[in-house]
Amino acid sequence: MLANVNQFGSRIDLKSTDKILGCLPLFHSFGCTVTMWYPIIEGVSVVTYPSPLETAKLAELIEEHKVSLLLATPTFLRGYLRRAKKEQLESVKLVVTGAEKLPKKVADSFEARFGKPVLEGYGLTETSPVTNFNLPNETFDDDVPEIPNHRFGSVGLFIPGIAVRIKDPETQEPLPVHSSGMIWLKGANIFEGYLDQPEKTAEVIQHGWFMTGDIGRLDEDGFLYIEGRLSRFSKIAGEMVPHETVEDLINKALRSSEDERKIAIVGMPDEAKGEVLILLSADPEIDLHELRVKLTGEGIPALWVPKKIVDVDAIPILASGKLDIKGCELLANGDGVG
Repeated sequence: MLANVNQFGSRIDLKSTDKILGCLPLFHSFGCTVTMWYPIIEGVSVVTYPSPLETAKLAELIEEHKVSLLLATPTFLRGYLRRAKKEQLESVKLVVTGAEKLPKKVADSFEARFGKPVLEGYGLTETSPVTNFNLPNETFDDDVPEIPNHRFGSVGLFIPGIAVRIKDPETQEPLPVHSSGMIWLKGANIFEGYLDQPEKTAEVIQHGWFMTGDIGRLDEDGFLYIEGRLSRFSKIAGEMVPHETVEDLINKALRSSEDERKIAIVGMPDEAKGEVLILLSADPEIDLHELRVKLTGEGIPALWVPKKIVDVDAIPILASGKLDIKGCELLANGDGVG
C-alpha cells in the first residue's frame, strides 16, 4: 500500500494546497489507498463525507472547500449529472474514475455539463489498487514533441514500477503485449496472497506474477485497454462474448442516455451452446424482438443477442459503485426478480 501511494503520487503530483474529496467507502481499496493513505502520507488536504451517493451535498462541499481532485465511479458521476450545478465544480482540476468501465456517453455528458474531462483509471484490490490512469495531455505553445498522457477508451499508462505480460487465457502461453489476452502484473504494490487460502493464491500468483482476471491489450504507446473481466465473458458456441461490449451495443441501439444504469448482461448455462446471454432490464419499454432486429441489422452476431429479457426493479449496484454481478445472476435465475 505504501508503494502504491508513492506510485500514484509520482504520477498525479498534487500540491499541499490541493484538496481531495474523500467520499468513497474506506472498506474499498480505491477509497482506502487514494482518499485516506495518499493524502495523509503526501500531505494533501482531504474533505470527507460518508456517502458517495449524496451528490447534491457533495457538490456543495466541492464548491465550499475548493476541492481539486474528484475521485468517483461512472455510477456516481451520473449522480453529479442529475444534481450538481456547473459552478459548484469550478475548482476541480482532475476527475478520475475507476472500478467499472467508463461509458463514452457519461464522459461526454460530464465534460459538456461541467467543462471537465473524465480520466479513466484501472486497478484491483490485489494491486493495492492503482496500476493505470489517464492524465490531461500537456499543451505547448511551441512546436515540441508531445508524449501523450491521455487516450480515451484506454485506462491510461502504467504507473512507475509495474511490469506487464499478456498471456493466452486458456493455454497461458505468452502473447505480444499488443495482442488481446489475460493481463499479468508484477510490482511492489502486488499483494502477497489471499489470507489462509494457499490454493486460491497459487491460482493467481506464479513466480511473482499476478493474474488479474481481466482481458486486455496495450497500444503502441503503452496505453492499456481493458476488454472485459474474464468472469464477464460468456463462451458461446466456442466464441468468447464480452458482456460489457454487448451492453454498450444495446445502449447504442436503444439510444439510451446512460444517466443511470438500466441494463446488465448475464451469462447463463445452456446445453446446446454452453452459455446464453440474459438481459436484465430496469426499462419496461425494451422489446426483445425489436432489440434483436436493431442489433442484427447493425451487423451484430446472433450469438451476441440476448436470448431473453428479465425485467427488474433496478440493476443491482454495490456500495463501491460497481455492478453487483452476483446480485445480477440471482435475478437472472429468478431469485428476487422485480
